Amino acid sequence: MADRYQQFTKTPVGKFLVPKLGLPNPTTLRRYRPGQPPLDGPALLGAAPGGRLDKTVKTQLSDAGIEVLTVPADDRRHGALVFDATGITDPAQLREMYLFFHPVIRKVGASGRVVVLGTPPELAEGRERIAQRALEGFVRSVGKELKRGATAQLIYVAPGAEEAAESTLRFVLSAKSAFVDAQVIRVGAQGIPAVSAPENWEKPLAGKVALITGASRGIGAAIAEVFARDGAHVVALDIPAQGADLSRVANKIGGSALQLDITGADAPEKLAAYLKERHGGVDIVVHNAGITRDKTLGNLTEGGWDAVLTVNLAAQLAVNDKLLADKVLRENGRIIGVSSIAGIAGNVGQTNYATSKAGVIGMVNEGAPKLAEYGGTINAVAPGFIETQMTAAVPLFIREAGRRLSSLGQGGLPVDVAETIAWYANPASAAVNGNVVRVCGQALLGA
Repeated sequence: MADRYQQFTKTPVGKFLVPKLGLPNPTTLRRYRPGQPPLDGPALLGAAPGGRLDKTVKTQLSDAGIEVLTVPADDRRHGALVFDATGITDPAQLREMYLFFHPVIRKVGASGRVVVLGTPPELAEGRERIAQRALEGFVRSVGKELKRGATAQLIYVAPGAEEAAESTLRFVLSAKSAFVDAQVIRVGAQGIPAVSAPENWEKPLAGKVALITGASRGIGAAIAEVFARDGAHVVALDIPAQGADLSRVANKIGGSALQLDITGADAPEKLAAYLKERHGGVDIVVHNAGITRDKTLGNLTEGGWDAVLTVNLAAQLAVNDKLLADKVLRENGRIIGVSSIAGIAGNVGQTNYATSKAGVIGMVNEGAPKLAEYGGTINAVAPGFIETQMTAAVPLFIREAGRRLSSLGQGGLPVDVAETIAWYANPASAAVNGNVVRVCGQALLGA
């Protein structure tokens, strides 16, 4: 659904009235298009004394086609500010961040990026642990101060995982992360597997088979399109009632359509057999299928509770168990769940939905060490307000609040969720395991 208010702000009348009245003025976000430059402007790279990442990062940025500066540009806005804070081992050294960012923060361009790199606090000791945890407050606050569609992210890189951070750095700096803001990402915290860069960063999923549930429309259809764009063969799954829409999606991207109710007792068996017989297994599983049955707890029926928990959580667990037990998920495979801001912050009338989506986060927490042993990863996204058919049915004032109450002042698009999931699926993201990243434009309420 179109954001009519945002459209109004771009009209001559809107351009006159919005600043006069002090109304929100959301920037049109820069989103990924094949062939576009990675950034609109150079990246300024800095580091605290003793940092262990700046040299590696400089090489990775250059390899991505990004102009890297170590001295601020005089006559241009910066496309990104990147600071290696791994050398900060005492809270007194946090001043290094102020010294780097203060003179240049106003020179971040439209849809620019601020990235801070640190060490996972749980892998540090003593005062270093305190100082590294403090980075989160800094980044989340910067995210709320930035204007014109710019975003801030914190990447915690485990010692030894320096080379494994490239896919994450490319993602957060690129237009693919347009609606991801003020997030904390851990690389290598669950162990550091062998990581190899894709032969072609524009087609990182070439040769991979990806299963996407709930793929007939909305976010699921967007995931299917992005995965196909990135080179994967997509198995698009949905219930038989969505068969016509499902076929259209599969035909559009050159994938396969599979009509199956994943809540059926025999669904995991049927799915495993299909994937093994037709494709020899599967490399990526995206659990996107989900339903709502919204009622306040006192009005919620037992059936409304059971249906949501079954589709949104229990069925996913059953599928995972079967694909892992029968080795249908190939070595270095990916499992990706779709949680929700509701699973983090809760929501009125959604005790069932929020419970199921918090359970998806639990699935990631519980599964990450197991998948690491298997040579794979499990992660999740937690979308906020995304412009879909479901949010179009939300009452006007609640819908407007959902759009405006974020640092970016607007709703996200299905492709924003899809791009984040595709980053998890990238073979170069093998050290990204156990993460839950919100795709919410830094929602200002609840999380």
